[in-house]
Amino acid sequence: MALLQWVSEHDRGYAALRRACRTAIVMPSMFAIGDKVIGNAVIATFAAFGSFALLLLVDFTGTMRDRLRAQTALAAVGGVLVCLGTLAERATWLSTAAMAAVAFLVLFAAVVSSVIAGATTSMLLAFILPVTFAGPISSIPARLAGWGMASAASLVAIALLWPAPTRDPLRASATAACRALAERLRADVAFLVDGPEHLSVAEHNDVIEKSNAAVVSLNQTFLATPYRPTGLGTAARSVVRLVDELKWLHAIVGLIPPRPTGASANPIACPVRLAAAVVLERCADVLDAPTRGSKKLDDALEDLHSVLYDMEVRATAELPIGEFVEFSEASDHDQRVEDFITALDPSFRAQELTFATSQVGANVALASAAECRSWIDRLLGRQPQGLSRTLTAAHERAASHFERHSVSLHNSLRGAIALAGAVLVARFTGVEHSFWVALGTLSVLRSNALNTGENIVRGILGTVAGFVIGGALLEAIGTDTTLLWFLLPVAILIAGFAPAAVSFAAGQAAFTVTLVILYNIIEPAGWRIGLLRIEDIALGCAISLGVGLLFWPRGAVAALRTALSTSYQESAHYLASAVEFGMGRCDIGSPRRGAPTTEAVRAASASRRLDDTFRSYLAERGSKPTPLAEVTRLIAGPTALRLAGDAVLDLWQRDHADEGDRAGARREIVTNAERIAEWYDAFAASLAQHGAVPTPLIRDLAADTRMLEAVGHDLRGEDGRATSTAVRMIWTSDHLDAARRLQGIIVDPAVTAASVPSGV
Repeated sequence: MALLQWVSEHDRGYAALRRACRTAIVMPSMFAIGDKVIGNAVIATFAAFGSFALLLLVDFTGTMRDRLRAQTALAAVGGVLVCLGTLAERATWLSTAAMAAVAFLVLFAAVVSSVIAGATTSMLLAFILPVTFAGPISSIPARLAGWGMASAASLVAIALLWPAPTRDPLRASATAACRALAERLRADVAFLVDGPEHLSVAEHNDVIEKSNAAVVSLNQTFLATPYRPTGLGTAARSVVRLVDELKWLHAIVGLIPPRPTGASANPIACPVRLAAAVVLERCADVLDAPTRGSKKLDDALEDLHSVLYDMEVRATAELPIGEFVEFSEASDHDQRVEDFITALDPSFRAQELTFATSQVGANVALASAAECRSWIDRLLGRQPQGLSRTLTAAHERAASHFERHSVSLHNSLRGAIALAGAVLVARFTGVEHSFWVALGTLSVLRSNALNTGENIVRGILGTVAGFVIGGALLEAIGTDTTLLWFLLPVAILIAGFAPAAVSFAAGQAAFTVTLVILYNIIEPAGWRIGLLRIEDIALGCAISLGVGLLFWPRGAVAALRTALSTSYQESAHYLASAVEFGMGRCDIGSPRRGAPTTEAVRAASASRRLDDTFRSYLAERGSKPTPLAEVTRLIAGPTALRLAGDAVLDLWQRDHADEGDRAGARREIVTNAERIAEWYDAFAASLAQHGAVPTPLIRDLAADTRMLEAVGHDLRGEDGRATSTAVRMIWTSDHLDAARRLQGIIVDPAVTAASVPSGV
């Protein structure tokens, strides 16, 4: 019991133990069939290492169908790489160039999909093995036969040998967050309308805490993997968008005072909140059972927009226009301006809430539509309406990372150069097992020189320990290969389980013992195999360290500043462009401009690079120079700016302007947008250059007054009612004010980061 408890604590879900057990069964079996039954050493070698690559180095998630489909694709790609590696082995220059090209393509393709990212080591091994093992072209059939045996066995093992339960933690966390936010919206309405006698303060606070915890858990799940959990699958691409959108929705709900007073206590937005709660509940239902369709969710979204329209009409009609007429000459002028704008705050929050909820609902509906496609539609790649095709999405992701500051690009180039260098050095030095030089290079290479150096020490120490243990075993056993066959599965089990549950060094030790046993079964050579392994791993480690020192040695710590700077700049410019687009539609006579599509793409691309860099930053060992909580606050800023731009765009795309001359109001709003964008430009420069962080802007009540006076005739109205265009202009100004308030949240973390000269 104590052992089981220790295993469960160090290997949650028994993922590592499951992989190790499968490999311990399949790898010796495939090796025995190739060596003893078929009698072909090439088949035996590729069957053994193919099993190792396909079962121990990769663990796909999702439904069993998705896992088997991904495993089949990996097996097919591996077969192609085996052929290419064998052909490239003919000449040193060709093998070196091919290794560089294949390594770069495989490593860089990881930005396209988490499925590919999780299989990169397996694919690299499928090429490293043939390109470093001498053999004629005529050996390709035998090599493919070994790989094919391993591929077939891996499919059977995944389906039958301790099959993993369906795992989609991101979807489960998103479902929980939707339900928690829906419960909070209902509790907020009950507390506002019915008062504490129907829902106590303690009960209300408990609901708020639960929603906060659910969103935090969603974000932690999203960041728990070293790569963005985005698959090529349509449903996966839809669900992953929920993370940013639910975080933004949570922030909007959090801006609504839990116990509002004064103008903020206006219950006008309560029907919208209740309708949004229904949408979120329907989203959770669809995420739980996506194949049932999204008809109820679609109906809830229609109801939400209908309720919002009624609220907008009512909010416009109930504006305190009499106060507006009087405030320009009142002694408490500034307070009256503030009160007038505050009167629109509940309706603005409702509009903001509706947009964020609609975004969540649309993505959940798309995920459901993707799950409900027929098998022929899946086969032909036919996507639900509203979602880009798989190849288009893959191209967009790859293009966003093909930028000189991208950490993914840096890591791909570093890995390609290191592996090519390993092949070249191994060929020139004539080491007996050049495969281990390349594998040693791959196993210790990290995103900065410090982490690579730490792994080198652990790797060599582990290898030496394995050599000592293996040598002692061989000394005790002698030449009895039968006993070695019995020890091989045990060694593989430990080698597969130790890296995840114990340490990298322990895994290296167990792996060395496995190799000593394996090679002594093929060709008894005693403890010398272990000694050769130490020489090879040391050579590979030296190559990794050299490349790490020469290419981007500071890793993600230095790159995070640049990624933050670019993302803030692009997101702020997108928001300003969305405002300019809206102001071009606020009256018939104003100059028109197209929707800011280019700016939106650039902001989204910068956001992807920032997300990738942040993951690398989290994965790097060692102390972080800036507290993680403050870095996280900085990371969230660009997303808020980008989604605010989306909201402004939606605000003006769904309605056409009525008659009127609003040039003065347009000028004030555009000027304010430019002022805010300039601040974020300065803020971005301070992040990138360790400069002085600019002071947050203060609210310009004079500009608000000028804007209100410019739309005054619309607010007074001939029929005594304000126009919807004037109200949308005020709401646009509110979005800009939210971007201004964000400055006060991100300045302190930026100042803290600026005080640390070595990194973020």
